Amino acid sequence: MGISMGGFFVFDFRTILLKICAKYSWLTGRSEVSSDLYELFMRRWHPRDSTNNGNHERRSWKRVEVRRRRKNPIFLAFRAAVKTDTRETGFVNAITAAGVTYAITRACTMGDLVECSCDKMTSKGGNRLAKFMRAAKKSLPTEGEWQWGGCGDNVNFGFRKSRDFMDAPYRKRSDIKTLVKLHNNDAGRLIRKIRKMTLKDILRFAVLLTFAPQAVRNFMKTECKCHGLSGSCTIRTCWRKMPSFREVGNRLKESFDGAAKVIPSNDGHNFITEGPTIKPPGRFDLIYSEDSPDFCKLNRKTGSLGTTDRQCNATSPGIEGCELLCCGRGYDTRIIKEKINCQCRFRWCCEVTCNTCLVKKTVNTCR
Repeated sequence: MGISMGGFFVFDFRTILLKICAKYSWLTGRSEVSSDLYELFMRRWHPRDSTNNGNHERRSWKRVEVRRRRKNPIFLAFRAAVKTDTRETGFVNAITAAGVTYAITRACTMGDLVECSCDKMTSKGGNRLAKFMRAAKKSLPTEGEWQWGGCGDNVNFGFRKSRDFMDAPYRKRSDIKTLVKLHNNDAGRLIRKIRKMTLKDILRFAVLLTFAPQAVRNFMKTECKCHGLSGSCTIRTCWRKMPSFREVGNRLKESFDGAAKVIPSNDGHNFITEGPTIKPPGRFDLIYSEDSPDFCKLNRKTGSLGTTDRQCNATSPGIEGCELLCCGRGYDTRIIKEKINCQCRFRWCCEVTCNTCLVKKTVNTCR
């Protein structure tokens, strides 16, 4: 019985970014990719770098668990994961592209790249994006006066550079694996390039905002700061901000569950869904062209580490339940003792103190 790899892996994005940088280092100094960008990645996320522990990006690159089902996460070998064209590979490509976009955008906001800055979006001068955002009532403040201000996340620059950095080696190829990879890369990025939208595009996107939750997840949030006497919030200054990267990962996980299988089209330059009754994938949907292998068993070639000794939930009927996660092999149950904080209380001023309690916990692991 095959179990989706989505239940079994966790990614360390710092490691993945370093592998990408090493793979695409030949692009530095060329017109497609700035050398500053490559140096930023190597400086920010190199394992030997201990000088930037307080930066926002490093906090964003925490391990994102695709399914929260283990105490000790097992990492899938990045190289093995991207050799095939499975549903899992599509997720790897999408989440990596999202990570690169996120990193570049945050670097712009923090002033780490000389060729970009934060997004100083205003509502004056015919800025199409600002005018459109005013019309998108669900994502903007509805009470009191407010104005665009502050320093928003320049996600358009991050989007473009992510494309240059990751897609450049594949632009002149049209085989099915390349088409699937480029599609999933775009699906993982946080936002489309919407500064050059036509009126028709704006109207179409307004419909998506209203009726398609999948499209909403690719757009940023509005944050505001109040101004006025004694915090009366007479007027607010608002700016656009990216969601947390964990939220990006969680939403891509939802897209992973609904990924569509595709095959090459007759012209050899595109793809179509395998089944005639399957709805064609949208721009933000994940796709794949090869069936997933059996991830119940250990297989180094496919990157599968099996499910033996994996913690499971004995009472859940879902994929994290012992029945499915253990692939029908059964599970062992043991009682462990765990130290937790308990009887916490606030002391003036300003400290919270807790006692340490020893509690018993039931742990189930796959055979």
